[in-house]
Amino acid sequence: MALEKRLEQYTLKHPEEVLIVKVQWTDCQGQDEVDEVTVFKGFSSSLMRPTAFDPDTPVIPADAEVLSVDRLRSPYNPSQPQVIEAGLSWDQFAALLAQEGF
Repeated sequence: MALEKRLEQYTLKHPEEVLIVKVQWTDCQGQDEVDEVTVFKGFSSSLMRPTAFDPDTPVIPADAEVLSVDRLRSPYNPSQPQVIEAGLSWDQFAALLAQEGF
């Protein structure tokens, strides 16, 4: 299952959480791109660039590297986030996903 779909499935199972995922990839011109993506109740949305209206259009590129994952309580208030865990590495969060069956 694709990374983004795994994250979305996790948030469907845990609607009390919002994930903020920092990702990096190299574009077709060799430039490094960085994005922050919020994942909540099965949907992903970029915090730094336009997000397609079609929910089947991936927000996170397939070749993206996850820099960190923050787990926050919902509802998400950017001025007063309620942090569950911050700065998780992909390995740490992937272990959590594996425990949950994703």
